[in-house]
Amino acid sequence: MPWEQVLTWSFSIALLTAGIRLAVPVLLAVLGEIITERSGVMNLGLEGVMLVGGLAGFGVAAGLEQATGNASFAAWGGLAAGLFGGALMGLLMAVLTVSLKTDQVVTGVTLVLFGQGLTAYLFRSRIGLSGTRVTGLENWAIPGLSNIPVIGEILFNQTAIVYLTVFLVYACWFFLFRTNAGLSLRAVGENPAAAETSGLNVDRIRYLAVIVGSALAGLGGAVLTVAQLRLFTEGIMAGRGWIAIALVFFSRWQPLWALFGALLFGVADALQYRIQALGSKDLPYEFLLMLPYILTLVALLRGTGRSDTPASLGIPYLKEDR
Repeated sequence: MPWEQVLTWSFSIALLTAGIRLAVPVLLAVLGEIITERSGVMNLGLEGVMLVGGLAGFGVAAGLEQATGNASFAAWGGLAAGLFGGALMGLLMAVLTVSLKTDQVVTGVTLVLFGQGLTAYLFRSRIGLSGTRVTGLENWAIPGLSNIPVIGEILFNQTAIVYLTVFLVYACWFFLFRTNAGLSLRAVGENPAAAETSGLNVDRIRYLAVIVGSALAGLGGAVLTVAQLRLFTEGIMAGRGWIAIALVFFSRWQPLWALFGALLFGVADALQYRIQALGSKDLPYEFLLMLPYILTLVALLRGTGRSDTPASLGIPYLKEDR
């Protein structure tokens, strides 16, 4: 390990800056899954949802950039397409689990396989191996704040989607714990029969939660393909959807803890990339690839001991059970 290169300010600043950026796709998926699971629906299909959102976002961004030549407009159009693609996958999930009362675990796994197959087919038939790339988003340095030594470089010289995601963490927390709509959502996840007795429409709330949650996951996939890697390949999510599900349990369904968990994954991911770039032969290449997932599993141990799991999570609601 070339410690003389690792133990420097420049390495640490670059590591944390990249870690924040790499945390965004997973964090968006975690926020979406928290909203979904708070309503009592477990969506294990996040990997497939993120793939569909990633391909939709990349395809639209590439098309718009070629047609208009405006990279920024194309990137935001691609992110919007990823949001929409995720919402469509969420609608499919809601129809199956909320209306048809299918097993949520089986349906989620099926959604992953569907997303993998659909994106592989569309990628090969529409995009292929042409090496198409998009320009993505430029960094947006916040005037004044970005000039602060160390902190300014790490926190205030990111792309706009990073700042938007941080705002969404607060917005998600505020919605869940400071609004009547959030209280209704949590009530449906805890006791749907009592919620319906009090006048809430359980199916409607679960539909909205699944669609919104999947839309955020689709946006996360689009952020990865449009704003970060700026390309799409088969299996590009590399398990990020599963990591997001693990981080939901780590966060105990709390958006603020989700931010910490996603940052942990992002920094670990950035670390393995940078150590590989240094050409270190002290650590096996395979171990470096495993590092983000190992740290996520360690972080998951935080969820042991006590659980804040919504009481009706994963249980289809049947009105005759009231």
